[in-house]
Amino acid sequence: MTIINNALSGALAAQVAISASSQNIANLQTKGYTRQAALLTAIGPDASSRSAGNGVQVSSLIRFSDNYKSQAMWRAASDQGQYSQNQAYLTQLESVMGDESASISAGIDKFFQALNAVAGDPGSTPLRQQVLTSASLMGERFNGLNNVFNAQLNSVRQQRSAIVDSANAQISSIASLNQQIIEAKASGVSASALIDTRDQAIDELAGKIALEVSDNPDGSRDVSLKTGQALVLGSMHGTLSAAATATSPQEFRLDFAGTRYVLDANKMGGQLGGLTQYETNTLLKLQQDTAELAQQIAVRTNTQLAAGFKPNGTAGTPMFVYTPGNGSDMLKVVAGFKAEDLAFSADGQPGDTGNLQLLVGIKNQSVTLPNLGTVLLSDADTQLVGKLGVDSQLNKASLKTTAAVRTQSVDDWQSTSGVNQDEEAVNLVEYQNMYQANMKVISVANSLFDATLAMMG
Repeated sequence: MTIINNALSGALAAQVAISASSQNIANLQTKGYTRQAALLTAIGPDASSRSAGNGVQVSSLIRFSDNYKSQAMWRAASDQGQYSQNQAYLTQLESVMGDESASISAGIDKFFQALNAVAGDPGSTPLRQQVLTSASLMGERFNGLNNVFNAQLNSVRQQRSAIVDSANAQISSIASLNQQIIEAKASGVSASALIDTRDQAIDELAGKIALEVSDNPDGSRDVSLKTGQALVLGSMHGTLSAAATATSPQEFRLDFAGTRYVLDANKMGGQLGGLTQYETNTLLKLQQDTAELAQQIAVRTNTQLAAGFKPNGTAGTPMFVYTPGNGSDMLKVVAGFKAEDLAFSADGQPGDTGNLQLLVGIKNQSVTLPNLGTVLLSDADTQLVGKLGVDSQLNKASLKTTAAVRTQSVDDWQSTSGVNQDEEAVNLVEYQNMYQANMKVISVANSLFDATLAMMG
């Protein structure tokens, strides 16, 4: 009977091992699936000195999981997420600001070219009208770019709110799965599928926010922000929110266990941190510098016109009106301003162009922009576009690097936890042979048993 029992235990163990391999092969293309294998343990002999042992048993199903590789994969997801969302916005701004038909530089150049052209015949109505036309077109370029800035601001903030909603769903899911895993382990049921689902949720969350993940003895995992605030503790979880305040258009908060934390979105990492850094370090600064440039042109042109005289000998009046924070009407020509209102004379005499020369000279004056510093007015937009181009190239390089690191970390995780079709095929053959060998032992044991009965009969 011992022979039959041993062989039966071997056949049953082989069946469990084949079942594990079949599960692995079935999930060959399942994202986040961790392969499993039967852990075989020999059953020791009984008290008899002539007992070789009592067969084999499957002591557990093991998961081929490396926590270090999982953590590296999650960190790479966060790093990649930080740069992945920004590139589309940077590329759009590069396209708009560098387009000859829409760039501010071209608008400024054409305005001052029109002023230069009228110097040969300051009384020419068509040339004066061309100055007004180019001034209006220059204003439209500023306004159009400001509209692009505002559209991007709205898009970034809406996208961040959507990411927060998605992150909250994953945070809640991780906490719920933690509870299910704890219960499964307590009842002796395999929790491998639950663990895979939870780790996949952590991976997706890591792309949105930089995380710290720690393991607990009961099988649950705690998740917190890099800045230390807990998102998930066992089966408890917090809730993120993004809301406008008096001092910020979008303040991030975390509510956990009755306590509210105000978060610095710049330090959150992942997609949320990347979008916030793009907004504060690139988009808002560009908008601020562009608005300041528009204001400087308006103020200096209006001041110089006010110092001159119109063809009828009356004092000059402002040509531009600058309205801070106004999207489509930030810089416009004063309503009702006419060609004969251009005050080109410095002494009130017909044909004098003294004040016109001073107007033309504004182009070569220096302006100080809040985030760019002191530059020539004629070079200001070129330098803004150049700085944007540098930011875009740096983001592209960082995105390429982090994407490569992410790919390498996923491949590294796959080498340990992923299913290898060839390896599983070998396992199937080996466990099939194991099963057949044990069934042969049972057949031999039956023959021996029948022979023994015949001898005793």
